[in-house]
This record gives sequence, C-alpha cells and structure tokens, in this order.
Amino acid sequence: MEQTARFISRPRRIEELRDFGIGVLRPYQIVSTVCLSRMDYENFVTDLLADRAFLENVPGCGEDGPLVRCLCVTCRGRDSVLVLPDGTGHVALAALV
Repeated sequence: MEQTARFISRPRRIEELRDFGIGVLRPYQIVSTVCLSRMDYENFVTDLLADRAFLENVPGCGEDGPLVRCLCVTCRGRDSVLVLPDGTGHVALAALV
C-alpha cells in the first residue's frame, strides 16, 4: 500500500502542517531518518525555514514525478515531520506523518 501525506511548500511552523485544508496529497518514500533531541526538535518545528546542517545534501532525497523521496525528522514522543530538503539546508516541502 502506498503511503501518502499532505505536503506544504516552505512552511514556517509545524502548526501549518496540521492545517488539512492546505497542501498537496502526494505519495512519499522515506530515504533516511534523523532523530533529534527534544530541544533541537522544538527549535526545528518552531522555525522550519531556518538553515539546518542536517538538511544539507541528503542523499536520495528528491522528487520523482508525484513521489517525494524525503527525510523523516523525529523526536521521541513527538510528531514525525517528513522533509524534502532543498539541498542548501532548508525545507522545500514538509508534511506530518
């Protein structure tokens, strides 16, 4: 079964990802997972557009037609965020799992 998520272009905060009225439903494949500390995760989800070293040059991430090959950013006990990095340390697309 194909997994899908509602991806939003360049969201600022995690709250934007919870608004099911916006974004595009697309199939995705997770190519890598990053588990952040609570502090780093909170910092990440409160400013998704900030420059992040872990988003630079992630191998295998990209768009293949409608399929989004993405990074899964997690923290124990928190929502996982699917991220398509733009290659320069920024979020191009993001969605909640």
